[in-house]
Amino acid sequence: MSRERESVSARPVKTFFVSMLTRDIKLEDAILDLLDNCVDGILRTGAGESDRPYEGFWANITFSADSFVIEDNCGGIPSNLLDYAFRLGRAPDYPEEEKPRGAVGVYGIGMKRAIFKMGESCVISTRSERALHEVVISSQWLQDEDDWDLPITHMERPEGQGGTRIEVKDLKEGIVSLFVGQQESFSSDLHELVATHYSFIIDKGFRISVNGESVRSRSRGFVYTPDVGPSERVIRPFTYRAKTDKGVEIFMVAGFNQAIPSEDETRDDQEVPSRSSEDAGWTVVCNDRAVLFCDRSELTGWGEAGVPRYHTQFIAFSGVVEFKCENPAELPTTTTKRGVDASSPLYLQVKNKMREGMRLFTSYTNQWKARPYDVREQFGSGRIATFAELKEGVMKVPMARTPVPIATGEQFNPPLPVPVRDESRGRRISFTKRAEDVRAVAEYLFDDSQREPSSVGEECFDIILQEARS
Repeated sequence: MSRERESVSARPVKTFFVSMLTRDIKLEDAILDLLDNCVDGILRTGAGESDRPYEGFWANITFSADSFVIEDNCGGIPSNLLDYAFRLGRAPDYPEEEKPRGAVGVYGIGMKRAIFKMGESCVISTRSERALHEVVISSQWLQDEDDWDLPITHMERPEGQGGTRIEVKDLKEGIVSLFVGQQESFSSDLHELVATHYSFIIDKGFRISVNGESVRSRSRGFVYTPDVGPSERVIRPFTYRAKTDKGVEIFMVAGFNQAIPSEDETRDDQEVPSRSSEDAGWTVVCNDRAVLFCDRSELTGWGEAGVPRYHTQFIAFSGVVEFKCENPAELPTTTTKRGVDASSPLYLQVKNKMREGMRLFTSYTNQWKARPYDVREQFGSGRIATFAELKEGVMKVPMARTPVPIATGEQFNPPLPVPVRDESRGRRISFTKRAEDVRAVAEYLFDDSQREPSSVGEECFDIILQEARS
Protein backbone atom coordinates (compact mmCIF):
# COMPACT_ATOMS: atom_id res chain seq x y z
CA MET A 1 0.00 0.00 0.00
CA SER A 2 1.47 3.37 -1.05
CA ARG A 3 2.22 5.92 1.61
CA GLU A 4 0.13 9.12 1.56
CA ARG A 5 2.06 12.27 0.60
CA GLU A 6 2.58 14.73 3.43
CA SER A 7 2.83 17.85 1.24
CA VAL A 8 2.17 19.24 -2.22
CA SER A 9 4.13 21.87 -4.11
CA ALA A 10 2.87 25.46 -4.11
CA ARG A 11 5.93 26.81 -5.90
CA PRO A 12 5.01 29.50 -8.45
CA VAL A 13 5.28 28.80 -12.17
CA LYS A 14 7.80 31.33 -13.42
CA THR A 15 6.41 31.81 -16.93
CA PHE A 16 2.87 32.24 -15.61
CA PHE A 17 4.03 34.62 -12.90
CA VAL A 18 5.92 36.75 -15.43
CA SER A 19 3.06 36.85 -17.95
CA MET A 20 0.49 37.83 -15.32
CA LEU A 21 2.82 40.45 -13.87
CA THR A 22 2.98 42.31 -17.18
CA ARG A 23 -0.53 41.77 -18.55
CA ASP A 24 -2.34 44.70 -16.93
CA ILE A 25 0.26 47.44 -17.28
CA LYS A 26 0.77 49.65 -20.32
CA LEU A 27 4.24 49.84 -21.81
CA GLU A 28 4.45 53.58 -21.11
CA ASP A 29 3.64 53.00 -17.43
CA ALA A 30 6.26 50.26 -17.23
CA ILE A 31 8.87 52.70 -18.56
CA LEU A 32 7.78 55.30 -16.03
CA ASP A 33 8.37 52.67 -13.33
CA LEU A 34 12.01 52.61 -14.42
CA LEU A 35 12.17 56.40 -14.12
CA ASP A 36 10.68 56.10 -10.63
CA ASN A 37 13.62 53.87 -9.73
CA CYS A 38 16.00 56.58 -10.96
CA VAL A 39 14.34 59.14 -8.69
CA ASP A 40 14.38 56.72 -5.75
CA GLY A 41 18.11 56.29 -6.37
CA ILE A 42 18.58 60.07 -6.11
CA LEU A 43 16.70 60.09 -2.81
CA ARG A 44 18.89 57.23 -1.56
CA THR A 45 21.97 59.40 -2.12
CA GLY A 46 20.59 61.82 0.45
CA ALA A 47 19.79 64.61 -2.01
CA GLY A 48 19.02 67.74 -0.02
CA GLU A 49 15.69 69.36 0.69
CA SER A 50 16.56 72.44 -1.34
CA ASP A 51 14.33 73.99 -3.98
CA ARG A 52 16.14 71.87 -6.60
CA PRO A 53 17.08 68.57 -4.90
CA TYR A 54 17.42 66.75 -8.25
CA GLU A 55 19.93 69.20 -9.70
CA GLY A 56 22.82 67.47 -11.49
CA PHE A 57 21.01 64.15 -11.96
CA TRP A 58 19.84 62.81 -15.32
CA ALA A 59 18.25 59.82 -17.05
CA ASN A 60 18.39 59.05 -20.77
CA ILE A 61 15.94 56.73 -22.55
CA THR A 62 16.63 55.32 -26.03
CA PHE A 63 14.85 52.62 -27.98
CA SER A 64 15.06 51.00 -31.41
CA ALA A 65 14.17 47.75 -33.16
CA ASP A 66 17.04 46.02 -31.34
CA SER A 67 16.86 47.23 -27.77
CA PHE A 68 15.53 49.50 -25.07
CA VAL A 69 18.06 51.33 -22.87
CA ILE A 70 17.65 53.53 -19.83
CA GLU A 71 20.80 54.93 -18.24
CA ASP A 72 21.18 57.30 -15.29
CA ASN A 73 23.66 58.81 -12.84
CA CYS A 74 21.33 58.45 -9.86
CA GLY A 75 23.56 56.55 -7.45
CA GLY A 76 23.15 52.95 -8.53
CA ILE A 77 21.94 49.97 -6.50
CA PRO A 78 23.89 49.60 -3.22
CA SER A 79 25.72 46.29 -2.82
CA ASN A 80 23.69 45.31 0.25
CA LEU A 81 20.45 45.64 -1.75
CA LEU A 82 21.43 43.49 -4.73
CA ASP A 83 19.81 40.40 -3.19
CA TYR A 84 16.55 42.33 -2.84
CA ALA A 85 16.51 44.40 -6.05
CA PHE A 86 16.01 41.37 -8.31
CA ARG A 87 13.41 39.53 -6.22
CA LEU A 88 9.92 39.37 -7.74
CA GLY A 89 8.33 41.31 -4.92
CA ARG A 90 9.43 43.10 -1.76
CA ALA A 91 11.11 40.61 0.60
CA PRO A 92 9.83 40.73 4.21
CA ASP A 93 13.37 41.19 5.54
CA TYR A 94 14.11 44.17 3.28
CA PRO A 95 16.13 46.59 5.43
CA GLU A 96 13.76 49.42 6.33
CA GLU A 97 16.64 51.85 6.78
CA GLU A 98 17.49 51.48 3.10
CA LYS A 99 14.10 52.65 1.86
CA PRO A 100 14.66 56.14 0.45
CA ARG A 101 12.62 58.83 2.17
CA GLY A 102 9.89 60.10 -0.12
CA ALA A 103 9.93 57.19 -2.59
CA VAL A 104 6.75 55.85 -4.22
CA GLY A 105 7.63 52.17 -4.71
CA VAL A 106 5.95 49.73 -2.32
CA TYR A 107 5.77 46.29 -3.94
CA GLY A 108 9.25 45.74 -5.38
CA ILE A 109 8.14 44.71 -8.87
CA GLY A 110 8.60 47.83 -11.04
CA MET A 111 11.98 47.12 -12.64
CA LYS A 112 11.32 43.43 -13.26
CA ARG A 113 7.84 44.06 -14.63
CA ALA A 114 9.17 46.67 -17.06
CA ILE A 115 11.92 44.32 -18.29
CA PHE A 116 9.58 41.37 -18.79
CA LYS A 117 7.03 43.62 -20.50
CA MET A 118 9.52 44.50 -23.21
CA GLY A 119 11.84 41.59 -23.89
CA GLU A 120 13.27 38.16 -23.19
CA SER A 121 16.76 39.18 -22.05
CA CYS A 122 18.40 42.02 -20.20
CA VAL A 123 21.70 43.25 -18.82
CA ILE A 124 21.62 45.48 -15.74
CA SER A 125 24.86 47.30 -14.94
CA THR A 126 24.91 49.31 -11.75
CA ARG A 127 27.73 51.42 -10.30
CA SER A 128 27.75 52.19 -6.61
CA GLU A 129 30.32 52.50 -3.85
CA ARG A 130 33.57 51.00 -5.19
CA ALA A 131 32.29 48.37 -7.60
CA LEU A 132 30.36 47.82 -10.80
CA HIS A 133 27.88 44.93 -10.69
CA GLU A 134 26.38 43.32 -13.77
CA VAL A 135 23.32 41.07 -13.66
CA VAL A 136 22.11 39.13 -16.70
CA ILE A 137 18.56 37.94 -17.28
CA SER A 138 18.44 35.52 -20.23
CA SER A 139 15.61 33.90 -22.16
CA GLN A 140 16.91 30.53 -20.94
CA TRP A 141 16.51 31.68 -17.32
CA LEU A 142 12.94 32.76 -18.02
CA GLN A 143 12.09 29.29 -19.34
CA ASP A 144 13.84 27.31 -16.56
CA GLU A 145 11.28 26.68 -13.81
CA ASP A 146 13.90 25.35 -11.40
CA ASP A 147 16.45 28.17 -11.65
CA TRP A 148 15.56 31.29 -9.65
CA ASP A 149 19.11 32.60 -9.27
CA LEU A 150 20.57 35.25 -11.58
CA PRO A 151 24.29 35.36 -12.40
CA ILE A 152 26.12 38.47 -11.19
CA THR A 153 29.56 39.76 -12.12
CA HIS A 154 31.56 42.03 -9.80
CA MET A 155 34.10 44.45 -11.24
CA GLU A 156 36.10 47.33 -9.91
CA ARG A 157 34.09 50.48 -10.39
CA PRO A 158 35.46 52.89 -12.97
CA GLU A 159 35.69 56.58 -12.23
CA GLY A 160 32.50 58.57 -12.35
CA GLN A 161 29.19 58.98 -10.62
CA GLY A 162 27.17 56.03 -9.45
CA GLY A 163 24.34 55.02 -11.74
CA THR A 164 22.49 52.23 -13.49
CA ARG A 165 22.19 51.10 -17.11
CA ILE A 166 19.41 48.70 -18.13
CA GLU A 167 19.50 47.27 -21.64
CA VAL A 168 16.57 45.08 -22.70
CA LYS A 169 17.09 42.93 -25.83
CA ASP A 170 15.22 40.17 -27.68
CA LEU A 171 12.26 42.55 -27.75
CA LYS A 172 8.78 41.13 -28.09
CA GLU A 173 7.08 41.49 -31.45
CA GLY A 174 4.45 43.95 -30.20
CA ILE A 175 7.11 46.11 -28.60
CA VAL A 176 9.17 46.26 -31.80
CA SER A 177 6.09 47.39 -33.72
CA LEU A 178 5.69 50.30 -31.28
CA PHE A 179 9.38 51.20 -31.24
CA VAL A 180 9.73 51.06 -35.04
CA GLY A 181 6.40 50.94 -36.85
CA GLN A 182 4.87 53.62 -34.61
CA GLN A 183 8.11 55.21 -33.44
CA GLU A 184 7.10 58.82 -34.03
CA SER A 185 3.73 58.59 -32.28
CA PHE A 186 5.01 56.36 -29.47
CA SER A 187 8.00 58.62 -28.84
CA SER A 188 5.70 61.66 -28.80
CA ASP A 189 3.27 59.99 -26.38
CA LEU A 190 6.09 58.88 -24.07
CA HIS A 191 7.64 62.35 -24.21
CA GLU A 192 4.29 63.88 -23.19
CA LEU A 193 3.80 61.40 -20.33
CA VAL A 194 7.24 62.15 -18.94
CA ALA A 195 6.65 65.90 -19.29
CA THR A 196 3.41 65.70 -17.33
CA HIS A 197 4.08 63.01 -14.71
CA TYR A 198 7.58 64.30 -13.93
CA SER A 199 6.87 68.02 -14.32
CA PHE A 200 7.53 68.76 -10.64
CA ILE A 201 10.73 66.70 -10.60
CA ILE A 202 12.00 68.30 -13.83
CA ASP A 203 11.25 71.73 -12.38
CA LYS A 204 13.43 70.74 -9.42
CA GLY A 205 16.46 70.00 -11.58
CA PHE A 206 16.15 66.45 -12.97
CA ARG A 207 17.08 66.13 -16.67
CA ILE A 208 15.34 63.48 -18.79
CA SER A 209 15.73 62.77 -22.50
CA VAL A 210 13.83 60.44 -24.84
CA ASN A 211 15.77 59.32 -27.93
CA GLY A 212 18.08 62.29 -27.56
CA GLU A 213 15.34 64.90 -27.13
CA SER A 214 15.29 66.74 -23.81
CA VAL A 215 11.94 66.70 -21.98
CA ARG A 216 10.51 69.99 -20.71
CA SER A 217 7.98 70.05 -17.88
CA ARG A 218 4.28 70.81 -18.35
CA SER A 219 3.76 72.59 -15.02
CA ARG A 220 1.21 75.38 -14.71
CA GLY A 221 0.90 78.52 -12.57
CA PHE A 222 -1.98 80.34 -10.92
CA VAL A 223 -3.24 83.90 -11.38
CA TYR A 224 -2.45 85.83 -8.20
CA THR A 225 -3.18 89.54 -7.67
CA PRO A 226 -0.56 90.98 -5.27
CA ASP A 227 -0.50 94.01 -2.97
CA VAL A 228 -4.11 94.12 -1.84
CA GLY A 229 -5.88 94.16 1.49
CA PRO A 230 -7.02 90.83 3.01
CA SER A 231 -10.70 91.49 2.26
CA GLU A 232 -10.34 93.11 -1.17
CA ARG A 233 -12.05 91.12 -3.90
CA VAL A 234 -9.42 90.13 -6.48
CA ILE A 235 -8.31 87.01 -8.34
CA ARG A 236 -6.34 84.71 -6.05
CA PRO A 237 -6.22 80.91 -5.67
CA PHE A 238 -7.89 78.78 -3.00
CA THR A 239 -5.20 77.26 -0.75
CA TYR A 240 -5.34 74.35 1.73
CA ARG A 241 -2.62 72.80 3.89
CA ALA A 242 -2.80 69.89 6.38
CA LYS A 243 -0.86 67.00 7.93
CA THR A 244 -2.28 63.68 9.11
CA ASP A 245 -1.24 61.78 12.24
CA LYS A 246 0.40 59.21 9.90
CA GLY A 247 2.77 61.82 8.54
CA VAL A 248 1.11 62.62 5.21
CA GLU A 249 1.56 66.29 4.30
CA ILE A 250 -1.11 67.77 2.03
CA PHE A 251 -0.91 71.02 0.09
CA MET A 252 -3.59 72.10 -2.37
CA VAL A 253 -4.00 75.06 -4.71
CA ALA A 254 -7.02 75.70 -6.94
CA GLY A 255 -7.56 78.69 -9.16
CA PHE A 256 -7.27 80.17 -12.62
CA ASN A 257 -4.23 79.74 -14.86
CA GLN A 258 -5.43 82.49 -17.23
CA ALA A 259 -8.42 84.80 -17.77
CA ILE A 260 -11.73 83.00 -18.16
CA PRO A 261 -13.21 82.88 -21.67
CA SER A 262 -16.31 84.81 -22.63
CA GLU A 263 -19.69 83.16 -23.17
CA ASP A 264 -19.33 83.61 -26.94
CA GLU A 265 -15.98 81.82 -26.97
CA THR A 266 -17.31 78.65 -25.33
CA ARG A 267 -20.71 78.34 -26.95
CA ASP A 268 -21.65 74.76 -27.88
CA ASP A 269 -18.76 73.42 -25.75
CA GLN A 270 -16.22 74.17 -28.49
CA GLU A 271 -12.53 74.61 -27.71
CA VAL A 272 -11.43 78.23 -27.38
CA PRO A 273 -8.93 79.29 -30.07
CA SER A 274 -5.37 79.36 -28.65
CA ARG A 275 -6.56 77.56 -25.48
CA SER A 276 -6.78 73.88 -24.70
CA SER A 277 -8.70 71.77 -22.19
CA GLU A 278 -5.52 69.70 -21.84
CA ASP A 279 -4.27 72.33 -19.38
CA ALA A 280 -7.48 72.42 -17.30
CA GLY A 281 -8.51 70.24 -14.38
CA TRP A 282 -6.84 68.60 -11.39
CA THR A 283 -3.30 67.29 -11.06
CA VAL A 284 -2.60 64.94 -8.13
CA VAL A 285 1.03 64.66 -7.01
CA CYS A 286 2.45 61.98 -4.69
CA ASN A 287 6.03 62.45 -3.51
CA ASP A 288 6.79 64.75 -6.47
CA ARG A 289 5.32 62.36 -9.10
CA ALA A 290 2.11 63.44 -10.82
CA VAL A 291 -0.08 60.32 -10.59
CA LEU A 292 -2.99 62.14 -12.26
CA PHE A 293 -2.62 65.05 -14.67
CA CYS A 294 -5.27 67.63 -15.58
CA ASP A 295 -8.18 65.32 -14.77
CA ARG A 296 -11.69 66.59 -15.54
CA SER A 297 -13.79 63.61 -14.38
CA GLU A 298 -15.79 62.59 -11.31
CA LEU A 299 -12.58 61.10 -9.91
CA THR A 300 -11.53 64.64 -8.99
CA GLY A 301 -15.00 65.92 -8.09
CA TRP A 302 -16.40 67.24 -11.37
CA GLY A 303 -20.17 66.73 -11.60
CA GLU A 304 -20.55 65.97 -7.89
CA ALA A 305 -21.84 67.74 -4.76
CA GLY A 306 -22.78 71.02 -6.41
CA VAL A 307 -19.81 71.10 -8.80
CA PRO A 308 -20.84 71.20 -12.49
CA ARG A 309 -19.50 68.75 -15.01
CA TYR A 310 -16.51 70.00 -16.94
CA HIS A 311 -17.32 72.37 -19.83
CA THR A 312 -14.99 74.51 -21.92
CA GLN A 313 -16.24 77.57 -20.03
CA PHE A 314 -14.06 76.23 -17.17
CA ILE A 315 -11.01 75.95 -19.42
CA ALA A 316 -9.07 78.41 -17.21
CA PHE A 317 -9.44 76.33 -14.03
CA SER A 318 -6.45 74.44 -12.64
CA GLY A 319 -5.91 72.61 -9.39
CA VAL A 320 -2.95 70.81 -7.85
CA VAL A 321 -3.12 68.67 -4.72
CA GLU A 322 0.16 67.29 -3.40
CA PHE A 323 0.64 64.41 -0.97
CA LYS A 324 4.06 63.84 0.61
CA CYS A 325 5.03 61.08 3.04
CA GLU A 326 8.20 59.19 3.93
CA ASN A 327 6.17 55.96 3.89
CA PRO A 328 4.77 55.55 0.33
CA ALA A 329 2.18 53.01 1.56
CA GLU A 330 0.26 55.92 3.12
CA LEU A 331 -0.15 57.69 -0.22
CA PRO A 332 -3.52 57.40 -2.05
CA THR A 333 -2.09 55.82 -5.21
CA THR A 334 -2.92 52.68 -7.19
CA THR A 335 -0.44 49.81 -7.51
CA THR A 336 0.76 51.16 -10.86
CA LYS A 337 1.54 54.55 -9.22
CA ARG A 338 -0.20 56.19 -12.20
CA GLY A 339 -3.60 56.79 -10.68
CA VAL A 340 -5.50 57.73 -7.53
CA ASP A 341 -7.06 55.20 -5.17
CA ALA A 342 -10.60 56.61 -5.23
CA SER A 343 -11.59 54.56 -2.17
CA SER A 344 -8.77 55.89 0.02
CA PRO A 345 -10.29 57.54 3.15
CA LEU A 346 -7.59 60.20 2.99
CA TYR A 347 -8.31 61.01 -0.65
CA LEU A 348 -12.08 61.10 -0.04
CA GLN A 349 -11.59 63.73 2.68
CA VAL A 350 -9.23 65.80 0.55
CA LYS A 351 -11.63 65.49 -2.38
CA ASN A 352 -14.19 67.43 -0.31
CA LYS A 353 -11.71 70.30 -0.18
CA MET A 354 -11.08 69.98 -3.92
CA ARG A 355 -14.80 70.38 -4.58
CA GLU A 356 -14.96 73.30 -2.16
CA GLY A 357 -12.28 75.07 -4.15
CA MET A 358 -13.90 74.23 -7.49
CA ARG A 359 -17.27 75.64 -6.44
CA LEU A 360 -15.65 79.04 -5.83
CA PHE A 361 -14.20 79.29 -9.35
CA THR A 362 -17.01 77.65 -11.33
CA SER A 363 -19.44 80.04 -9.60
CA TYR A 364 -17.23 83.00 -10.50
CA THR A 365 -17.08 81.82 -14.12
CA ASN A 366 -20.86 81.48 -14.36
CA GLN A 367 -21.34 84.98 -12.92
CA TRP A 368 -18.82 86.79 -15.11
CA LYS A 369 -18.72 84.92 -18.44
CA ALA A 370 -21.14 87.42 -20.01
CA ARG A 371 -18.98 90.41 -18.99
CA PRO A 372 -15.63 89.84 -20.76
CA TYR A 373 -14.42 93.46 -20.47
CA ASP A 374 -14.81 93.46 -16.68
CA VAL A 375 -13.04 90.09 -16.52
CA ARG A 376 -10.03 91.35 -18.48
CA GLU A 377 -9.69 94.25 -16.05
CA GLN A 378 -9.80 91.90 -13.04
CA PHE A 379 -7.15 89.57 -14.47
CA GLY A 380 -5.00 92.39 -15.85
CA SER A 381 -3.38 93.23 -12.50
CA GLY A 382 -2.58 89.60 -11.65
CA ARG A 383 0.68 87.72 -12.13
CA ILE A 384 1.34 84.00 -12.54
CA ALA A 385 2.49 82.42 -9.28
CA THR A 386 4.02 78.94 -9.34
CA PHE A 387 2.84 76.10 -7.13
CA ALA A 388 6.22 76.21 -5.36
CA GLU A 389 5.89 79.93 -4.60
CA LEU A 390 2.44 79.43 -3.12
CA LYS A 391 3.58 76.45 -1.07
CA GLU A 392 6.61 78.24 0.29
CA GLY A 393 4.51 81.22 1.32
CA VAL A 394 6.14 83.65 -1.11
CA MET A 395 2.60 84.83 -1.84
CA LYS A 396 1.22 85.82 1.57
CA VAL A 397 -2.45 85.03 2.22
CA PRO A 398 -4.35 84.87 5.55
CA MET A 399 -4.88 81.17 6.32
CA ALA A 400 -7.68 80.10 8.68
CA ARG A 401 -7.80 76.89 10.71
CA THR A 402 -10.15 74.24 9.30
CA PRO A 403 -10.81 70.78 10.84
CA VAL A 404 -11.53 67.65 8.79
CA PRO A 405 -11.97 64.09 10.12
CA ILE A 406 -8.52 62.86 9.11
CA ALA A 407 -6.39 65.97 9.48
CA THR A 408 -6.71 69.45 10.91
CA GLY A 409 -5.30 72.04 8.59
CA GLU A 410 -5.65 75.60 7.41
CA GLN A 411 -7.01 77.19 4.27
CA PHE A 412 -7.50 80.45 2.42
CA ASN A 413 -10.85 81.14 0.75
CA PRO A 414 -10.23 83.99 -1.68
CA PRO A 415 -12.95 86.66 -1.73
CA LEU A 416 -13.43 86.72 -5.50
CA PRO A 417 -15.11 89.67 -7.24
CA VAL A 418 -18.92 89.58 -7.34
CA PRO A 419 -20.79 91.38 -10.14
CA VAL A 420 -23.07 94.27 -9.17
CA ARG A 421 -26.29 94.46 -11.15
CA ASP A 422 -26.23 97.59 -13.31
CA GLU A 423 -29.33 98.24 -15.42
CA SER A 424 -27.39 100.72 -17.57
CA ARG A 425 -25.14 97.94 -18.83
CA GLY A 426 -25.93 95.89 -21.87
CA ARG A 427 -27.82 92.61 -21.35
CA ARG A 428 -27.20 89.47 -23.32
CA ILE A 429 -29.94 87.84 -25.42
CA SER A 430 -29.29 84.32 -26.63
CA PHE A 431 -31.50 81.80 -28.44
CA THR A 432 -31.25 79.04 -31.03
CA LYS A 433 -33.16 78.67 -34.28
CA ARG A 434 -32.96 76.20 -37.16
CA ALA A 435 -30.07 76.97 -39.51
CA GLU A 436 -32.30 77.10 -42.62
CA ASP A 437 -34.59 79.63 -40.89
CA VAL A 438 -31.61 81.82 -39.93
CA ARG A 439 -30.40 81.75 -43.55
CA ALA A 440 -33.89 82.67 -44.80
CA VAL A 441 -34.07 85.72 -42.49
CA ALA A 442 -30.51 86.74 -43.43
CA GLU A 443 -31.44 86.61 -47.11
CA TYR A 444 -34.57 88.70 -46.42
CA LEU A 445 -32.74 91.35 -44.37
CA PHE A 446 -29.35 91.54 -46.10
CA ASP A 447 -29.72 89.71 -49.41
CA ASP A 448 -26.98 87.50 -47.99
CA SER A 449 -27.91 84.07 -46.60
CA GLN A 450 -24.38 83.57 -45.17
CA ARG A 451 -24.49 86.46 -42.70
CA GLU A 452 -23.37 85.59 -39.16
CA PRO A 453 -26.31 84.49 -36.96
CA SER A 454 -25.35 87.13 -34.37
CA SER A 455 -25.73 89.88 -37.01
CA VAL A 456 -29.10 88.51 -38.04
CA GLY A 457 -30.35 88.44 -34.47
CA GLU A 458 -29.06 91.95 -33.73
CA GLU A 459 -30.73 93.37 -36.85
CA CYS A 460 -34.04 91.73 -35.92
CA PHE A 461 -33.84 93.24 -32.44
CA ASP A 462 -33.04 96.72 -33.79
CA ILE A 463 -36.05 96.61 -36.13
CA ILE A 464 -38.42 95.63 -33.34
CA LEU A 465 -36.84 98.16 -30.96
CA GLN A 466 -37.44 100.96 -33.48
CA GLU A 467 -41.07 99.90 -33.84
CA ALA A 468 -41.49 99.65 -30.06
CA ARG A 469 -40.24 103.21 -29.55
CA SER A 470 -42.18 104.79 -32.44
